[in-house]
Amino acid sequence: MNSPATLRYHSPISTFRKPNYSGRRLVCNVKLPSNCKFLSNHNCFKSFTANGSEFAAHQSIGYWRIGGASSNDAQSVEESFGEFITSERVKVVAMLGLSLALCNADRVVMSVAIVPLSLSHGWRQSFAGVVQSSFLWGYLISPIAGGTLVDYYGGKLVMAWGVALWSMATLLTPWAAEASLWALLAMRMLLGVAEGVALPCMNNMIARWFPPTERSRAVGLAMAGFQLGSAIGLTLSPILMSQGGLFGPFVIFGLSGFLWVLVWVSATSSTPEQSRQISIHELRYIQNKGQIRTVVEGKSKTSKGIPPFRRLLSKLPTWSIIVANAMHSWGFFVILSWMPIYFKTIYHVDLRQAAWFSAVPWSMMALTGYFAGVLSDMMIQRGISVTLTRKVMQSIGFFGPGFALIGLTMAPSPSMASAWLTLAVGLKAFSHCGFLVNLQEISPQYSGVLHGLSNTAGTFAAIIGTVGAGFFVELVGSFKGFLLLTAFLYFSAAVFWNIFSTGLRVNFDDST
Repeated sequence: MNSPATLRYHSPISTFRKPNYSGRRLVCNVKLPSNCKFLSNHNCFKSFTANGSEFAAHQSIGYWRIGGASSNDAQSVEESFGEFITSERVKVVAMLGLSLALCNADRVVMSVAIVPLSLSHGWRQSFAGVVQSSFLWGYLISPIAGGTLVDYYGGKLVMAWGVALWSMATLLTPWAAEASLWALLAMRMLLGVAEGVALPCMNNMIARWFPPTERSRAVGLAMAGFQLGSAIGLTLSPILMSQGGLFGPFVIFGLSGFLWVLVWVSATSSTPEQSRQISIHELRYIQNKGQIRTVVEGKSKTSKGIPPFRRLLSKLPTWSIIVANAMHSWGFFVILSWMPIYFKTIYHVDLRQAAWFSAVPWSMMALTGYFAGVLSDMMIQRGISVTLTRKVMQSIGFFGPGFALIGLTMAPSPSMASAWLTLAVGLKAFSHCGFLVNLQEISPQYSGVLHGLSNTAGTFAAIIGTVGAGFFVELVGSFKGFLLLTAFLYFSAAVFWNIFSTGLRVNFDDST
């Protein structure tokens, strides 16, 4: 054994299995020498020598970890930037980014198509909001179940099924719109059900493939695809509709999803240990930096039991994530769904211009999201606590958009309004390095379920915001008043996060 490794503990007998890369976990087998003895509290045991190298092993929160004392080994698994860019884990996160781009592109097509659909069917703005929110009805159903499935079966399998289903729903949407209103609502609901697993799958795959010091950057890369999907959907949809009618963007994006599934299934693996393409150097790097740990027999995180929902909801750090996700979703869907109509109504620009003004901010969000990830990782690497880092990132991600939306309400021209909107959406990306990464930190074993719980709350907020915006405009006669309300909610959520969030591990298995 030349580098730190993680070993599954079977019993107090000093025996471990030999290296086995065929399963999900790296399980190593070292015959422990007689001088390796357990201390009375069983929290750790003494160092020993094997094959000329000194090792120290200890138990932490139900896990056994064994590590080599040689500094040369630690240095031997350092990576250059070039090695990082060409690594297998970057390929995985690039595929995740493409899936999230398709996820959001399929979602925002309706934000553009709703204008001609409303004109042809005579829908009022309030009813257009109901049609747009039908996606969220389905999205409300799947996150908790999807997050639980992700924790059980891993992100690769669940993501493949999710993309296949939402691509089918996208492909069938224009036919459903011609058939009946109920068929259209059903397809939008199916799209929401399938897309509800996307972010839990992304979090699961990143947690398995990236060490903690790279996870913010990885989330930034994946979410950059998510935001670019908004920009691509908003800019290409009017063009494709002008060339191919209402069917154009739905068919193109739907078929692209099926192509992605074929590549994903054939070219990626659920974990580094299962990958056939990964190099030994990269595998050792991930294990060393991430201090990969395998679980105690009988306490596997993928145990097919019911998640401890009561204990999960009894902790304030859980609620800080739920509130943050709710506010993030409120702002995201209000901006995504209503900004094309906002620019058309307030500044009287045509549909293609409105889509363009609405798309520019999402491109900026993709750039700032990656920058936020790099900054977050640098802060942690330089010794700033994880808790403080997450609070700083989330504060920028909420206070920034709040002030920018206030500026948007006072913009005298569409160009100035687009600049304020770009600032709001760009700063909003810092949230990805706040609550979104924090899910993995407070409870890796329940990160999928936590994501599902917080996503469900976020979906409730998004439904209220998307539908409420239409009714608010009809009753009050002003989009600007609703944007000011959204800014106030941003400030309130930021305060709640800073009081109750933490970057430390939370023990959800303790019933006390």
